[in-house]
Amino acid sequence: YQPVVELGDRIEIAVDEGRLRYMVTAEDITNAFVRIDISPSLFLPEHTRSLQNYPNPFNPETWIPFELSQDSKVSITIYDIAGTPVRNISMGYLQAGSYVSQSKAAYWDGKTDTGERVASGTYFYTLKTAGYVSTQKMIILK
Repeated sequence: YQPVVELGDRIEIAVDEGRLRYMVTAEDITNAFVRIDISPSLFLPEHTRSLQNYPNPFNPETWIPFELSQDSKVSITIYDIAGTPVRNISMGYLQAGSYVSQSKAAYWDGKTDTGERVASGTYFYTLKTAGYVSTQKMIILK
């Protein structure tokens, strides 16, 4: 007889209009079953979207939250008021989900790619994923 799932497989479950994912663990394999308590926090976002950074205004650091409706490569570019890129943040390839907490959101320390602190003022950040681009405004006050 053949196993249905293997360690590390992802199971996607559709419930009404929503969907959630679960990754199979070694304990699940050992037990030969899995119990998934369905709660709103497990559901995948319906749409990819960029959220407002926090805190805003900030000094000297901020977090840039976002949600992914599908697995994707994610990058964030920060621009000054003139539209010149000052920092590129590559998040890599991420699974669909919510990246809103400080431990998951993109982090910016208020520095350029060369490590210099940026001046006070208005900046813009652009979130890019597969098939999605969004720009938001943020303010750094020193």
